[in-house]
Amino acid sequence: MNEIAVNPGKGVQTATVTADEGGMRLDRFFEARFPGLSFSHIQRIIRKGEVRVNGKRAQPKDRLETGQSIRIPPLKLDGPKAAPTTEDGKTRAFLKSITLHEDDDVLVFNKPMGLAVQGGSGTTRHLDGMLEVMRDKSGQRPRLVHRLDKDTAGCLLVAKTRFAAAALAKTFRSRSARKIYWALVAGVPRPKQGRISTYLAKEEREEESFMRIAKHGEEGASHAVTYYAVVETAAQQLAWLSLKPVTGRTHQLRAHMVHIDHPIVGDPKYFSWENWQLPGGMQNKLHLLARRIAVPHPRGGTLDITAPLPPHMQQTWNLLGFDAKRYDPIVEAPEE
Repeated sequence: MNEIAVNPGKGVQTATVTADEGGMRLDRFFEARFPGLSFSHIQRIIRKGEVRVNGKRAQPKDRLETGQSIRIPPLKLDGPKAAPTTEDGKTRAFLKSITLHEDDDVLVFNKPMGLAVQGGSGTTRHLDGMLEVMRDKSGQRPRLVHRLDKDTAGCLLVAKTRFAAAALAKTFRSRSARKIYWALVAGVPRPKQGRISTYLAKEEREEESFMRIAKHGEEGASHAVTYYAVVETAAQQLAWLSLKPVTGRTHQLRAHMVHIDHPIVGDPKYFSWENWQLPGGMQNKLHLLARRIAVPHPRGGTLDITAPLPPHMQQTWNLLGFDAKRYDPIVEAPEE
């Protein structure tokens, strides 16, 4: 695919969505076409209406269709990259230290708890920004294909090529990516295996956003489905759950656990039981791990990667006598 020559300040250009870009989000299209653009600049020009799709305003998350015409305003590309700094070297070393898998097309990181995946208000250190140090000679950089909450640890899949990004985006849209999470929750769910199906909607509260249970047909509400299975329990006070989300809504697992009255231990947003005491020796951090991801590899075959327990969860598992090698019953849960 030919790149468009970008001349800041020299007028508007028009681009046509190619076959391999069909289905991409509008903001991801700009990231792929123009590697030098900052994510915040992309969001700004779309929201201000400077970008048009077939002559109409669009939203950053809108999906493109092959053949559509994209109006591209004059763009502010980042200037030439300075010589690599020791800070870049530290970032590369850090990314290497959290890499679970790497090949020519994909990376799987073991994202630490507390590291944001993308920037937001007040967030300057995030994984997406760190990927800048991995640009290749043609200016292409690895791209995120899904997200994890800041406080969720574990498997994060990243595309290294435009080809892989397009293939993996379709995989996630078609829900053929299989994700398994581990969590520690308060109490023990009954029955020990089940399906949670609700609608979720975002609600703003005191400068923070939460997901709440919503009604079918309510504006902004999205259907969310999660399978769960109890792996092991501790004195009927705590349960190790394996979770399989069929959909991928924001905070889905955290909101669903609250919905069945078994909030995830250490969840600062959704755990609000009064007088509940954290067992001694456990850290008050979110006990949620993206344990495993299995997806069709863009070049064929299957990519199946597992992340270890993060330090705070390993400490808890040791304390409770849980064995991470135990059989995980969630593998028997349906895919839909």
